[in-house]
Amino acid sequence: MVQAYILIQTEVGRAAEVAERIRGIEGVAEAHDVTGPYDVIAQAGADDIDSLGSLVVARIQRLDGIARTLTCPIVNI
Repeated sequence: MVQAYILIQTEVGRAAEVAERIRGIEGVAEAHDVTGPYDVIAQAGADDIDSLGSLVVARIQRLDGIARTLTCPIVNI
């Protein structure tokens, strides 16, 4: 399994709404509103890196209110 943190910038005033919708997506473990350069941080997992990419591109990035994402895969060193 591949897990990642997804850092999300939203349109102004839409962070809570976006986080709530992201929480409902299969594969997303959690999503939180945060302050700073990103508005929402989500943790997600998938069977492999390609499936994780599909989750981010096809499911998360297509939500209304999202301006951009940065996906940070978790590594075990």
